[in-house]
Amino acid sequence: MIQTDGSLFGTLSAEDLGADPIRGFERWLEEAEAESSIRYPNAVILSTLREDGVVDGRVVLLKGVDERGFTFFTNYRSSKGRALKANPVGALTFYWDPMGRQVRVRGRVERLPGEESDAYFATRPRDSQIGAWASAQSETLASREALLERVRALDEDHRGRAVPRPEQWGGFLLVPDEIEFWQEGAFRLHDRFLFERSGVEGWSVRRLSP
Repeated sequence: MIQTDGSLFGTLSAEDLGADPIRGFERWLEEAEAESSIRYPNAVILSTLREDGVVDGRVVLLKGVDERGFTFFTNYRSSKGRALKANPVGALTFYWDPMGRQVRVRGRVERLPGEESDAYFATRPRDSQIGAWASAQSETLASREALLERVRALDEDHRGRAVPRPEQWGGFLLVPDEIEFWQEGAFRLHDRFLFERSGVEGWSVRRLSP
């Protein structure tokens, strides 16, 4: 007989997650950050819809989460920046294999205010700041040496002074309409809970079949 009362990771209930999925996500992220085998606990697959209707995905780093939603930073002229301008919606997929956990987030995407992007850019290592200026992200590059030469020139130009944020670089905020938590279960009998925004601040939750 199939045993259904347990798994390597335990089971998950709606009560475990609480009424606010943002708070539930923050707890899961903190636990992932405490897991030494996860190199980048804030790594997430960002999926977007290009202007030609093709779905595209890539890994980015989550740089913040609060009651508004999820933030990440990029070059606005990159492929993802252009996609988000054409279709300002997106999906995030987090997967923490050692913990048997996945979180999926879907919602609209908007640019962060310039002052928030300025504040985050100021915290970046100087080499990363120079890199943001040097890279025309997603554009054709003649050679790696051409990129490194641009880095050297920009480094010299900014020697002895602060590096400002490029106007083409900044943050996005994904405002979630749906947040789904997935906990691996024995024999593929996973636990799944979907939170859907209900009203201005509330959320409804329902269990999904695995």
